[in-house]
Amino acid sequence: MSPNWKFTPDYYRRCLNVLDTALNECSAYKSWRDFDPGPNYPADVRYASLPSLTKEDIREHFPNGFVPPECDLKRALENGDVWFVTTSGTVDLMVTNIWNQKWWDASERASWKLNSYADKLCTGNHPEAILANPRNVGFISDTDDLPFKKRRWGRLLYLNEKTTPLLWTPELTDRMVKELDIYRPVVLEANPSLLANLCRHIAVTGKTVYQPGLIVLTYEYPTIFHYRQFRKVFDSPIANSYGSTETGYVFEECEAGKLHQNTTFCRVDLQPLKPEHGGPELCRILTTPFNNSWYYLLRFDVSDLVRIDTSGKCPCGRDDGIILSNIEGRAANCTLTTGGRLVTQYELDKAVSILQNVDEYQLDQDTADSYVLRLVSQLNNKDALTKDAVAVLKNLYGKEAKVTVIYEEALGPETSGKYRISSANFPIKIENYLDERFIVKK
Repeated sequence: MSPNWKFTPDYYRRCLNVLDTALNECSAYKSWRDFDPGPNYPADVRYASLPSLTKEDIREHFPNGFVPPECDLKRALENGDVWFVTTSGTVDLMVTNIWNQKWWDASERASWKLNSYADKLCTGNHPEAILANPRNVGFISDTDDLPFKKRRWGRLLYLNEKTTPLLWTPELTDRMVKELDIYRPVVLEANPSLLANLCRHIAVTGKTVYQPGLIVLTYEYPTIFHYRQFRKVFDSPIANSYGSTETGYVFEECEAGKLHQNTTFCRVDLQPLKPEHGGPELCRILTTPFNNSWYYLLRFDVSDLVRIDTSGKCPCGRDDGIILSNIEGRAANCTLTTGGRLVTQYELDKAVSILQNVDEYQLDQDTADSYVLRLVSQLNNKDALTKDAVAVLKNLYGKEAKVTVIYEEALGPETSGKYRISSANFPIKIENYLDERFIVKK
């Protein structure tokens, strides 16, 4: 399955350091110790012998189960060295984590080396603008518009304080454009759906906008429609940054368009799907963060699917660690064909992208053969678009698919603050689609 990826001796040293500390000193892994074949086996074999860590496990053992006894967590919390943060989202997805800002910043700095533009531009002191949902990061104010000074934090400027762009006014979007010109950020870090929304406003008004040295996409899945809208306004290089609150910066897109593992700060284990569902190239990833002495996570299931680059090489010349061709989206946002085959967000997005004059979309699968596609389009006559959309989904999901197309004025984010591209309104247990040879049951 695996191309000839390269890993340094330091990488394996970090793998073993986290593994041995977690298994021997952290109580959350007490029941895992019997799975470990022992120190006489290679790190890859030992990791592959272990189960995966879920958000339910974190909730059950948090916080002390993930901290070695010699670390005084109570004192660190009192001193402000670390603190607790709760991720946004629905109750079943929310989890409280130990936040270590120094570790997070170091993980981000290491990821910059995986993209030539970031490596050149990012110093750690560079001005950066962030366009994100404040439920994820920043300052919330859905009533009053916050002044410039109240949206600053160190070198960062938060452009948006609203929890949904449905609350954006023309005055607010004009303010964002003006502040980009005033602040002149080296990097614009953006939630793809919000940046696309801003780009549509800029394109309609005919305004010009400051071009940052690099645009970094994060927080949610970027669609092909998003990229089209970006390119109507921005000429800046664009890189997709992938990670999570729990695991830090895991993959970074290079200037050649492939995603590289941040091997200095994490280990990634792959669980391929069954061949009929996209494996072995399509995999679920399990992530083990390095260098965080306050929070030991082993094989954490981020619940995302990725596609490995089978060549194992990249034109950028970087050959350290796993190389991906795509992040295919959250497992929770997969849908099924009428024949029961798994469809990732990436596959859906690629299929739908042939449609023209679409701003946004969202797909709900209500039953095994019933699909509802919501579209945002500025077309006056949408009959041809409706016909094309139905044909696209029947081609993807099966000729028996019952497709309903609904037009919306706009689409709002989920309670997590992120946009949902697709989901099934019935349980899809991703473990049923994984290759059983790579699953260890607790």
